Amino acid sequence: MKKNILFSLPVLGINLLFAKQALAVCPICTIAVGAGVGLSRWLGIDDSITGLWIGGLIVSMITWTLSWFDKKNIRFKARGVITTIGYYALTLVPLYYSGIIGNSANAIFFGLDKLTISITVGSIAFWFGAEWYYAIKEKNGGHAYFPFQKVVMPVSPLIIMSLIFYFLTK
Repeated sequence: MKKNILFSLPVLGINLLFAKQALAVCPICTIAVGAGVGLSRWLGIDDSITGLWIGGLIVSMITWTLSWFDKKNIRFKARGVITTIGYYALTLVPLYYSGIIGNSANAIFFGLDKLTISITVGSIAFWFGAEWYYAIKEKNGGHAYFPFQKVVMPVSPLIIMSLIFYFLTK
């Protein structure tokens, strides 16, 4: 349990360090990530790959929530921190108490839980893809280079990481 919590702290730290004005990830992207989670569990895909998509979904929901707060003019101290901690807690705590996280049979790399590692990596990958999209869009005068770029760029790192994790856990 201590290893899992300590490994999740970098994700929380990254979200807190680079927090800025909320730039919501598009709804199609969130649906794509959610569908990826459901499909991978249904197909019996390894938890390390499922965790990547869970991490992406968590980051997407955090950005959506922060954007919703902005639209509703809801302001309070540390709302980014509270929202981030809340979503990770709402995800990780039930997984821990149901025995999915923390199960010694589900360990990978130095005895760390594969779902916790992949949620961390998936969160970072999705966040990176979304930030990359906004940086490229800004350089292009506020316009995307191609249709559905807002969907492709955040989801692409998850697909790439899924392939990498597939071959690492095969």
